[in-house]
Amino acid sequence: MENLPLTTIFSSFFTGIRYHLQPFPLVSKCKNQARTHHSIVSNFLGTLVLEKSPFPFFMLVAFEAGGFIRALLLLLLFPLVFFLSHFLSAGSSVKLMIFVTFAGLKLSDIELISLGVLSKFYGDRIRASSYTVFTSFGFRCIVTELPRIMVEPFAKRYLGADMIVGTGITSFRGRATGFCDSHGVLVGEKKLDGLTRALKDMATPNVGLGDSPADYPFMGFCEESYLVPLENSTVLPQDKLASPVIFHDGRLVKLPTPINMLLTFLWLPIGFPLALIRMAAGSLLPMRAVYHAFLLLGVRIIIRGKIPSSRKPAIDQQPGDHGVMFVCTHRSLLDPIFLSAALGRPVTAVTYSISRLSELLSPIPTARLTRDRTRDAANIRELLRTGDLAVCPEGTTCRTPYLLRFSALFAELTDRIVPVAMEAGVSNFHGSAARTWKGADPFYFFMNPSPSYTVTFLDQIPAEKTCAGGGIPAHDVANYIQGLLAAALRFQCTSLTRRDKYRALTGTDGIVTAAVPRSRSAIA
Repeated sequence: MENLPLTTIFSSFFTGIRYHLQPFPLVSKCKNQARTHHSIVSNFLGTLVLEKSPFPFFMLVAFEAGGFIRALLLLLLFPLVFFLSHFLSAGSSVKLMIFVTFAGLKLSDIELISLGVLSKFYGDRIRASSYTVFTSFGFRCIVTELPRIMVEPFAKRYLGADMIVGTGITSFRGRATGFCDSHGVLVGEKKLDGLTRALKDMATPNVGLGDSPADYPFMGFCEESYLVPLENSTVLPQDKLASPVIFHDGRLVKLPTPINMLLTFLWLPIGFPLALIRMAAGSLLPMRAVYHAFLLLGVRIIIRGKIPSSRKPAIDQQPGDHGVMFVCTHRSLLDPIFLSAALGRPVTAVTYSISRLSELLSPIPTARLTRDRTRDAANIRELLRTGDLAVCPEGTTCRTPYLLRFSALFAELTDRIVPVAMEAGVSNFHGSAARTWKGADPFYFFMNPSPSYTVTFLDQIPAEKTCAGGGIPAHDVANYIQGLLAAALRFQCTSLTRRDKYRALTGTDGIVTAAVPRSRSAIA
């Protein structure tokens, strides 16, 4: 038998004793077949979500809705939060985080952050064993110490929960006061109190799930109760959720644990001036030198596939000759700039809505479209007569492994189409956001310590498979190219559009529906 360290032996020994002394069996003992007519109540953090500490999720709201100053204040108070939660009262620590995070924020902003930002971080950390049991029941209830407003959008949309019992917060004229309601923070016995108030005259829940003694009061209230072990936990793949998290907003890439946020704030005095230098290099240097300048400044451009040659000079142009249309997936506003850097020459980019600052700083020509189909088609044809053109038919950025529906307009205008798969690599900050000023997107991207862009050139589409050259319907061409790019990136095609994204992330029309796979065209 292989010799094991004493620490491992003692750890296993005491873990075994602890589980034998616990009053409830483990979740693996729960029979979840034929339970669609039964009800279940589950704790949230630590039980359904692997992360047990509420601090990172309060930090997400503080940073995304309140800004750097509020996030820094919450980080500075973390030692006090830790002391309160471990030595005095978990409820007191949650009260402190609620006040610092929520005071003065609009409730509508908190709801949007909960759906657009928190959902992705929750979804990345769902415990597979708990989720399997939870979703096998007909009526599903979640009880949590977190404010209900931080959990409800995700739990109902992506976990299929029917009821959320969470800490209530007070508000005044649409803004959070930072205080809890009269029932206080739902921890320990208060979770049971909140659950009984919510259930009212409903039957006693059939099953309760928890992960610590703090959950025992409400677990003991249920007919059956099971403990979720913290060890050997498997994360549920996001595509196994009740609905995939397709639209994700916010600037932070990593879960903002105390150590991650400390490193982030320590990096800012270096990252901000470095971002300015990188942007200056991209804007002021000739495009053929940008690739090498970026490499020296820590920005990697990875080029794959065969780089298309430049079109003929205008003086040699023959009748019917025109530039190449590069059809790109849309990861950030910088897609056409990194495409140009990979080509070593500036390529005009068509845009729908970018800030005036982005236009001013852009090292490549940009052309605004009007969303008037006739006018836009005429403008694009004119641009193609003078050179190559970069378009992003999705119409907006999407940072998850999905492609939004491609507009068919580009397919009607040329038979020289080169699909280009773009991938942005970031470690600290996302270079795109729906709720904040778009002019800041390049700053955030270049503030990453070592950002990267992968530019993959696919083969030019044969003329006979295009609308202009082969008479193929434009929407079939668009679907075909979307499928090629999705296969190259190992992404999934959807029928979702720019409108769906902004409805989801800016709150104009509620929650979007799940991804609908596109049917492949007959030319595939």
